[in-house]
Amino acid sequence: MPWLEPVSLTGAHVRLEPLSQAHRAELAEAVKDGELWRLWYTAIPSPDGMEKEIDRRLSLQGAGAMLPFTVFDAVGGGVVGMTTYMNVDAANRRVEIGSTWYARRVQRSPLNTEAKLLLLSHAFERLDCIAVEFRTHFFNRPSRRAIERLGAKLDGILRNHQIGYDGTLRDTAVYSIITSEWPTVRQHLSFSLTRTPA
Repeated sequence: MPWLEPVSLTGAHVRLEPLSQAHRAELAEAVKDGELWRLWYTAIPSPDGMEKEIDRRLSLQGAGAMLPFTVFDAVGGGVVGMTTYMNVDAANRRVEIGSTWYARRVQRSPLNTEAKLLLLSHAFERLDCIAVEFRTHFFNRPSRRAIERLGAKLDGILRNHQIGYDGTLRDTAVYSIITSEWPTVRQHLSFSLTRTPA
């Protein structure tokens, strides 16, 4: 039995459903909100590349290396992005939450906070993870600030970690939350949701 199995996670602001090609058209529309694929420091699929990206993520799921989700706005309705558990290390009970993107209209909203709360709760309380990682481009300042607001701590910078599609070299900022920190982080995220207008 695989350690990670498809699951739906639901809150007041967000619903995470197992990724499916049935979501392709709505995902292609969502990524247009902000033209997210044009950001040079991250790899977000274009509308035309959405089918291929869904296939890629589902292939990694089949190999036991990823569990991808489609993100739904539980308040406004509709698909607004993608997220995953990735870099799965079942033997050491570690996952990374990443390959996440949201339509511009829901960025910096309670939706992201609650999505991370649901994913972290599942990781620590159901999967018994000892650590959950977050990784992002060194220059992706919005992503780094969002990760830090969650309560994750910077583990370090992997220099020249990856070669970009345009040949540029990516330094990757690596963050994590460990088991002993989870109760405080959970309280912080729960409190943040009560303080943020819906």
